[in-house]
Amino acid sequence: MPDFIPITDINAPELDIFARLSEPELRHCYEPDGGLFIAESPRVVLRALQAGMVPVSILTDPLSREPETDTVLARCSGIPVYSAPPEVLVKITGFHLTRGLLCAMRRPVLPSPEEILRDVRRAVILENVVNPTNLGAIFRSAAALGMDAVLLTAGCTDPLYRRAARVSMGTVFQIPWTRFRKEDAWPAEGMALLGRAGFKTAAMALRKDSVSISHPALMAEEKLAIILGTEGDGLLAETIAACDYTVCIPMMHGVDSLNVAAASAVAFWQLGTGN
Repeated sequence: MPDFIPITDINAPELDIFARLSEPELRHCYEPDGGLFIAESPRVVLRALQAGMVPVSILTDPLSREPETDTVLARCSGIPVYSAPPEVLVKITGFHLTRGLLCAMRRPVLPSPEEILRDVRRAVILENVVNPTNLGAIFRSAAALGMDAVLLTAGCTDPLYRRAARVSMGTVFQIPWTRFRKEDAWPAEGMALLGRAGFKTAAMALRKDSVSISHPALMAEEKLAIILGTEGDGLLAETIAACDYTVCIPMMHGVDSLNVAAASAVAFWQLGTGN
């Protein structure tokens, strides 16, 4: 077990990454060597460690320990572990540290889209999904329901934001993901990249020419990219027009659509590699 470093001064500069830097600031705080992200809860941190993420420091309440906390601390030997009672942690973090542990970790270098798509049969494309809760839920469903990889357009929120990673239960570290590069501008160049990789594309959208999610042609595709759009507005018209399929989930009782995270779970269940 590590030697805990008691916190006596909540303004100590070592705590800036937990208390005073925003998540966008964390992304750039070590440039040009890459930024940091904060993982919350022992389970999320453990999955990050298992995926090869590099820990920098830990903030914890040593009296509030979950079963996986000791495993995390044992794997993080050699880094600072700061500790304080709950009333002090609230002043530092702005909230009750109910999950017992925060870990600052170095951001990984993202692979290229070509690397991600190699040997993949089912890919998820997220277009401008901005809500971290939705993004985390989509990642969790993707990992659980037979998706092989996730690609994000430039307008998407960061999967490593604390809330997104927590809602995903750490699956953002279990399923390969990356962003389209600037030269893969979405949708034109990004769609062309998917085509070169051998993918047919399925836009999840409500249109008169949509096919049902249970259409046999979809299930028969060797490589399929399922494309989901931003909350509320859905996919861009240009994206829908460029896709091979426009796909809808049949609705009942006058409901016109599902939340993007709920729709993703239905789509992944129907079209994932497990079916």
